[in-house]
Amino acid sequence: MYKQEELKKLEEKIGYEFKEKELLLQALTHSSFSNEQKINRCKDYERLEFLGDAVLELLSSQFFFETYPEMSEGEMTRQRSAMVCEPALAFCARDLSLGEYILLGKGEEATGGRKRDSIISDVMEAVIGAVYLDGGLEEARGFVKKYILSDLENKQLFYDSKTLLQEKMQKMGKEISYELIDESGPDHDKIFTVEVKIDGKTVAKGQGRNKKAAQQQAAYQVLLAQKTEK
Repeated sequence: MYKQEELKKLEEKIGYEFKEKELLLQALTHSSFSNEQKINRCKDYERLEFLGDAVLELLSSQFFFETYPEMSEGEMTRQRSAMVCEPALAFCARDLSLGEYILLGKGEEATGGRKRDSIISDVMEAVIGAVYLDGGLEEARGFVKKYILSDLENKQLFYDSKTLLQEKMQKMGKEISYELIDESGPDHDKIFTVEVKIDGKTVAKGQGRNKKAAQQQAAYQVLLAQKTEK
């Protein structure tokens, strides 16, 4: 269980001080940890995640509606989905090193749960729910804008890199393909390495915890290089 100074360090990192520390502790507690406690069993984050998901959808919808008055309903839906999907939230959570603070059961810890996108993204939503309950909608809005809806251009480039590169190569009449060249690590925590090829020539490599993530990273490297060249 965390000591108060450890929770305070996380509060400083996220820029919000909780009046009810139990809410933050609950947001960090996975069900596997809660289930292992024989006495003083603490609540897990699942209910807070449910609430945080709804708060995030409302705030992100309002953000796109107000920030981009010319954007169509379909485009707003696409942009919102890209910003709040599981890999995107996990990406933002890692910026905060949120994974370091999650309370996991021994089995979940042993199988790499701390690095799993599904768990880290759930905790991110649970923290949003906790901030909302503790400080209200405006505090939750500040948190979401600072840590999820910031630096959208670069985040969009990363989240949509595979699609964007595909569209770009099609317009240029070039053929793009991906090849898995390496797998490393234990079964529960594998790292995949992928090459992206344009007209049969390798132009970049990417790594990720699944093949799709590795392809996304490889495509991102190509787009980033092309952006730098301009």
